[in-house]
Amino acid sequence: MTEAALLKRLLGPTAPELTCGRCFDELDRYVELELDGARADEQVPGMRAHLEGCPACEEDHDSLLALALTTRAISRPGHVRPWPRPRRR
Repeated sequence: MTEAALLKRLLGPTAPELTCGRCFDELDRYVELELDGARADEQVPGMRAHLEGCPACEEDHDSLLALALTTRAISRPGHVRPWPRPRRR
């Protein structure tokens, strides 16, 4: 971690911030807005500041974003599964 990033974490956010509970409640909507190209930070004020200052919530966000991206990729028409289908007996 860079000195600037460490200092930012120690000083905390400069903008309005959500609590962890509120972050958890809004995280699904926030990730969907991000994936849709909407202005997620304007729709859910304080989320970005919270994610930048809370490693636990940031990890939840990153995991949910990865899952949503994978789910969207798999559900696209023409997607080929990377694993074989089980054989029927």
